[in-house]
Order: sequence, then structure tokens, then C-alpha cells
Amino acid sequence: MIEHCLYPVAGFGTRFLPVTRVVAKELLPVIDKPLLQYAIEESYNCGILNHHFIINNFKTSIQDYLNPHPYLEKLISGTPKEQKLIEINEIIKKCNFIYYEQSQMLGLGHAILQSEEGLKPNSFAVILPDDFCSNKGKSVVQQLIDVHIANPDKCIVAVEEVDIEEVHKYGVIDGCVDSENKNLIKVSKMVEKPNIKEAPSSLAIIGRYVLTSEIFTELKKVKPDLNGEIQITDALNKLALKDKVIALKFEGKRIDCGSVEGFIEANNYFLIQSKENT
Repeated sequence: MIEHCLYPVAGFGTRFLPVTRVVAKELLPVIDKPLLQYAIEESYNCGILNHHFIINNFKTSIQDYLNPHPYLEKLISGTPKEQKLIEINEIIKKCNFIYYEQSQMLGLGHAILQSEEGLKPNSFAVILPDDFCSNKGKSVVQQLIDVHIANPDKCIVAVEEVDIEEVHKYGVIDGCVDSENKNLIKVSKMVEKPNIKEAPSSLAIIGRYVLTSEIFTELKKVKPDLNGEIQITDALNKLALKDKVIALKFEGKRIDCGSVEGFIEANNYFLIQSKENT
């Protein structure tokens, strides 16, 4: 069972300036709920109670959001608005929140490495709240956990087909499809943000992982790229060469909320879904 989930949320969200001067991008709402809460609920509903956050020392709004707010609760007590806080208050009461500071933005791999002391020797989930995922059945994280339970020595990454013109935005995998489950791929190679000619496929890694603690050993060996960043894809590639990475073509819809366009799409999608369910 996976008992820990990590959320790398130290970025400044500069695509959403000026609002992200003071509000963490992960707290921007899809309808009336922050992206971060959707992400936490996804792992919480898998039974995960230990939530780890990579932050920078300016993003105090995330910690504020995950602290009790007794004045507000008293103010709306006994009114219909009280129902709106039930979900987040349940999470606050039942879960543990652990924070690590990333003082320099040196890539996702570097961010994950900051949590080694708190997470090792456990396997753990990773959610990037930017990737808004919606499912009628099992969540993406639960799908990954199910694969990991059957393969406890392997890292599991979520992948989806993207337009070949978009591969330069992602880590892209190569591998063999499992003979018994066409949605599982035994990963043999990963390439970070390749051009079209170098891309081994159009299967791109999205912001959901289950990682073994071996990832920390490999991250320490990774050399910074041309931008000075440590990429998680490079560390996973080393593990793939040891037959320790499986990719899952997950079920569900994913929207990239890292851009303004994607964020608006997620709001429109969720609004339509809400209307259909009423």
C-alpha cells in the first residue's frame, strides 16, 4: 500500500501573473475548488494520509489553505455554506502535511530530491496539480498504485498519446506493450522533450507517478541539463535500463492546467460535467 504522496509545487506560476504574485498557482480554482485540493483528494481517496509538499519560502498561501480556519467556520456555522468546507476540513483533520523548501528552481528531479529524508525508504505517489485529471472510475493515482502493487520493485508512470507536434513539451517513452495488458508498457527508454525526429513514440509522461525509493539514488547521479535542471526523466531512464519502469496508458481525461488555455478548458469541462450530473 502507498502511504505517501508528494506534490512538487514550488514554481512561481509566471504564466498566470499578476495573480500569482501572491496566490499560488495550485490554489487557482476549477469552479470553486483549487487545483491542489483536487490533487489531494485524488490521493486521499486512495487511502493516503501523508502529504508532502515541495514549496518555496514565498508560497505561504498553500500552508494557509491547509490550516484550520476557526473564525470562518464559526462565521458560516449553521448556514448552507458550511457544507462547502466539509471535504477540506475532513482532509485537514485526518492527514499529515510535511513541507520541504526548494530554494532554487532546478527542475522536477531536483524538487523530488528535496523530499528524500521524509520519504525514504518508502515507495510514494507523485502528483503534479497542473495536470487536472477526471475519472468516472478509478483515479489515475489508484490505477498506478494497482500496477505498483503487482510490481513492487518498479516505478510506474502515467502516459497518454499526444500529437507528435507536442512531444517537445514532455518526457517521451519507448518500450514493449505487455502481452496480457495492452495498456501496460515495459519501458526501455525515455527522452526528455525530444524534437519530432528524436521522439521514440508519441506516448508522453503526464503528472502522475508511483516511485520507489531507488529514484533518489539515481537522481543524485543525474547531471544538470543545459538549463542547469535535474530532470526526473533522466533518473527514470536509468531505472528503465534495469527493467524497473512500467508505463500505464491510464483511463480518464487529463487537462494541462499549466497554461491559461488549459485552465479555462478545465473550468468549462467541469462546469459541463456538473450540469450533466444535476
